[in-house]
This record gives sequence, structure tokens and C-alpha cells, in this order.
Amino acid sequence: MTSTKTEAAFRTIGELAADTGLPQHILRYWETRFPQLRPLQRAGNRRYYRAEDVALVRRIDTLLNREGYTVRGVQQLLASEKSPPVPVAPITAMETESPIPALKAIRALLAQALIEDLA
Repeated sequence: MTSTKTEAAFRTIGELAADTGLPQHILRYWETRFPQLRPLQRAGNRRYYRAEDVALVRRIDTLLNREGYTVRGVQQLLASEKSPPVPVAPITAMETESPIPALKAIRALLAQALIEDLA
């Protein structure tokens, strides 16, 4: 990477073109062919590529220019993939215990409070 920006920083189309070695017109063309590639557009239609956009551009470049896929083939491949699973925190033993005893205790307290309130 030739840029001094961090991996998470937004990139303009010029910066992305310089980093990947791809011409800007190719990046614009890919935006019309791959619905997954949607950079942010601000005033004056200036494009800002997020980290996930940069990763997708690199992947498309690899598939098209190194692995020999056609544009249609890459479109089908990307469309067939599901989004990656969302990471989930591991369940602790305390979370797996049944809440029923605690709920019964709460119900008993509420019932007692109602009896005292009516008396």
C-alpha cells in the first residue's frame, strides 16, 4: 500500500487507484457492474471508499485479473455468497441456567406485596 492512511480510513477514488494500480475509470465501471461496491458519495459526487469497499475492490481485481473470472462470473460469485456471520459472544454458564426459579421468587414477592397492600 502506498498510502500513509490507516486501513480503516476512507479513501478517495484517486487514492484507491494509486493503492491498487487500477485506473479510476475501471473503478467507476465496477461500481456499475457490482452492486456490492457502493462507496459513499458526498458533495460533487466525490467518492469515499470504506475499508470494506477497498477489500472488495482487491477481491474483484484478484478474481478478474489473476484468476481469470469474467465480469459475469464474479457477479454470480458475489451474488451467491451470503454475508459473513456476525460474531457472537460466548455464552457463559450463568446465562444458560434456567430463569424460572428467579421468576417464581419474584412472583412470590409481588403476590406478597399485593396481599399486604390490600390489607
